[in-house]
Amino acid sequence: MASMAFTTTLTRFQATNKFANILQKPWHSRLSVASPRPYQASRQYGSKSKYDDAAKKGADAAKKGADAAKKGGKQLKKDAADAANNAEQKAEEIAGKASEMAQDAASKVKRTAEDAAGKVKQTAENAWETVKDTTGKIKDTVAGKAEATAESAKDTIREGAAKVDRATKN
Repeated sequence: MASMAFTTTLTRFQATNKFANILQKPWHSRLSVASPRPYQASRQYGSKSKYDDAAKKGADAAKKGADAAKKGGKQLKKDAADAANNAEQKAEEIAGKASEMAQDAASKVKRTAEDAAGKVKQTAENAWETVKDTTGKIKDTVAGKAEATAESAKDTIREGAAKVDRATKN
């Protein structure tokens, strides 16, 4: 009876527990599974399609990201080229303005030099006229005095000759 009680307990335990699987199957059959169980296969197939979808979405996202990076790189390159062109144009404008300013300054210096030369020339002409006038006045004064002196000398000689004549006649 004791063995019979153990057997009924064991059969009840097998029905309610997975312990029966361990007792019924040999160890080597549990270690190597030849084919998946039907419920595992459907779950595995569903999981595989989810992974495939996720992998496809990931690849699409990576492609979109690469395209966006490529587009951003092209835009960055274009912006850099535009900035370089703008800098070049501004440098040319500044160089042009500097050239214009230098030309303006040179023309102002030229005009100033011409004005100064004109003033020097006018001053020299005025000085020459003054020298001529003064020389003419000196000449007239000297000539006038020389004539006056000559007339005076003539008068003195005449007076002296008249005195001599009077003295000889007397």
